[in-house]
Parts: sequence; C-alpha cells; structure tokens
Amino acid sequence: MAQNHRLTTRLFDRYAGQLLSKIRNMINDPSPPVLIHGDLWAGNVIVAKNGLPVLIDPAVSYSNRELEFGMTTLFGEFGTDFYDAYNECWPLLDGWQERVKLYQLYHLLNHLNLFGRTYFEACMNTLKRFA
Repeated sequence: MAQNHRLTTRLFDRYAGQLLSKIRNMINDPSPPVLIHGDLWAGNVIVAKNGLPVLIDPAVSYSNRELEFGMTTLFGEFGTDFYDAYNECWPLLDGWQERVKLYQLYHLLNHLNLFGRTYFEACMNTLKRFA
C-alpha cells in the first residue's frame, strides 16, 4: 500500500479520507454489477489475423459498468466511435464523463503502488478534485 511505502503525504491521506466518506453518494448508480474486462486500454486490444479486435490481459470482475471507462480514458484513450457505439447499445447515465475521472483514481492509485511516486501528482490532483 502506498502509505506503507511512504508514497503519500498527510494532505494526500486527508483528501483520501474525505473522498471515502462521500464516495457512495457520488456514484449512486442503481444498475447491478456487470462483468467487465477491468484493464481495458488501447494496449490490451490487438487485431487478429482476420482483422477482428481481440481483448487481452483481463482483470475481470463484476463491477459498475462505468468503472471500465476509467481505464479506457486514462491511457491510450479509445476513439469517439467506441463510446458512441457503446452509448447506442446501452446508454450511459448522465454525468458519466465526470464520474470517469473518479474511476480513473483507482488505476492511478494502483500505478502509484506498483510504479512509485511518478503517479503521486495525478492521484493528488484527482483526490483534491473530489475531496
């Protein structure tokens, strides 16, 4: 955990605590959990020999479906065609673009834990925004 590795500050921890105290009200999506890829970013989509897209390296879970978009918008964002097609099949709830910034925090915190302080600033900025 980032705290154990001294990758956070008191202010960081305070913002995180503030966010945790109100996060349920921020998400407030009555939809049931769905099966998501969990690590869906451009680097985990390849093209097969037949030209069809293939998803690799899953971190599968049953989660809020918007959680998937935290990663698709963080590293190597997918094109607008992807989001338009998704919305056509299963429209996202109003405000999803704002909530996605919150869902990005999960991945940023994970990267802070895995790769160190390089991700501190991005985590801190997101915590400040929502705390």
